[in-house]
Amino acid sequence: MPAAPRPTRRTALALGLAVPAAVTMAACGGSGSGSGEAGGEPQQGGTLTYLEPQTWSTLYPPAGGFYPNGGVINNLTDRLLHQNPESLELEPWIAAALPEVNEDATEYTFTLREDATYSDGTPIDAENVVKNFDLYGRGDAERALTVSEAINNYDRGEVVDATTVRFHFTAPAPGFAQAVSTINSGLLSNATLDRSGEEFGPGNARDIIGSGPFVIVEEEIGTRLRLAAREDYAWAPASLQHEGRAHLDEIDIVVAAEDSVRVGTVTSQQAHIARQIEAPDEAQFEAEGLALHAASTNGVNNSLSFRFRDPALEDVRTRQALIAAIDRQAIVDALFSDSYPLATGILATTALGYVDTSENYVHDLEQAASLLDEAGWEAGPDGARSKDGEALTLTFNEALPQPRSREVVTLIQEQLAELGIAVELLPGDQAAQDAARTEPGTLQVYHSMVGRADHDVLKSQLSSDNRNALLNGHPDGSVGDEELDELLAQIASTPEEEGRAEASAAAQAHVAEQAYVLPLFEEPQVFGYVETVQGFATESVGRPTFYDTWLTS
Repeated sequence: MPAAPRPTRRTALALGLAVPAAVTMAACGGSGSGSGEAGGEPQQGGTLTYLEPQTWSTLYPPAGGFYPNGGVINNLTDRLLHQNPESLELEPWIAAALPEVNEDATEYTFTLREDATYSDGTPIDAENVVKNFDLYGRGDAERALTVSEAINNYDRGEVVDATTVRFHFTAPAPGFAQAVSTINSGLLSNATLDRSGEEFGPGNARDIIGSGPFVIVEEEIGTRLRLAAREDYAWAPASLQHEGRAHLDEIDIVVAAEDSVRVGTVTSQQAHIARQIEAPDEAQFEAEGLALHAASTNGVNNSLSFRFRDPALEDVRTRQALIAAIDRQAIVDALFSDSYPLATGILATTALGYVDTSENYVHDLEQAASLLDEAGWEAGPDGARSKDGEALTLTFNEALPQPRSREVVTLIQEQLAELGIAVELLPGDQAAQDAARTEPGTLQVYHSMVGRADHDVLKSQLSSDNRNALLNGHPDGSVGDEELDELLAQIASTPEEEGRAEASAAAQAHVAEQAYVLPLFEEPQVFGYVETVQGFATESVGRPTFYDTWLTS
């Protein structure tokens, strides 16, 4: 057997550990930009009140992509590496240095710092780190714990010595270095890793033990979490603004579902900061003493995924007709602001691997009508389209985590009605939406997005092994478009950065040519806050980071 390629630090850098990108920051009125510069020297102490539109559902990191989950996990856990939100470069965190990676990206070796501990006093050592990733990379079906969508081709972890770990993969895994910087790879104590999926859910928050700058000290199920600063925290990434414990004493995370409540509570200075400030409310934060922070999510844009295996959408001409019939610019102009640029492809312009495929998304009602005719959807006396006695009726989900989803679908409903296409909106809370998402025949059009600052984000969204947004993978195990899955797998398994970009471009072209997805706009995470909040920041896909945040007097 030939000797394994020798790991080199150079190879790690060649895999794309340093890639520039942009994060948008808008400061409106007042002096509070969130940078900490306007308020002078950071002050210690105080409780920050943070308003969330929805409650969290799990604190198991691989399943934590839902923003209310990730906002907690991001402040509760540390990761092996830190991804700088402005440059997207990877930096050491719990790992003392960037990893050594062999030539085909099937082995990653990390050296750990020796001083980091969990809030229960247990160490972050090699055995613990391997236990984390053996769970995240393999999952545990018996405990209802899923595999992390950020980790591909995982085989096993190896304890080399007390401060050295090596991870082995069954095929190249070039996205692993970035994967260990995401909230999906948040490190947890050994006792926490032994919990079941249900035990990571509501009612158990105080028992989830991380090594981050904050710990959960109080939970009111469905309405509130209280986080307290960890006094002995001393291992933040070097690029952050300070060392030692967090500036804040506590964070109150309060669920405020109504947009008007979140906006009114912050603008009246009764809370410090709120997430998901909708576009019509942005103007209120132009007043003195208020500010906005609009953070790019660097991944798959806010999009409509057409379930092409559904009989209503199996003809590519029908999907092309929907794309031509939907006026995206009118939607953006009516419902959103400059914080929401019109999408020019399935990926945001700041995302790794972005390709402009906008020529496939031209609004043309005449062309849409012609395509529907060609696909056999005939217009009846009342204008309604049908084929073989079946009406062309499409059900959309309400994407509750996404901004103004109901209004977006309502406008699309009006636009498509002009061509005789009926649109229905699936009712229900998040649990009902989640159940419908994976059930064939329930939704023909799936409204969603996903943020991740890595090429693998496209695979995360579309692969039948991951989020399966197109329902390309059926519960019976069949795959409708095997070529698409193969293209997506190449993104996650091509060792060289250039090859990953080429694989991503090929997958984007295939998605556009087959009219599988209509990207609407680049979705930011928009926070509104009062000027007494300083040093507020977000991680690489827009989740709040409160370690450097402080309050002026």
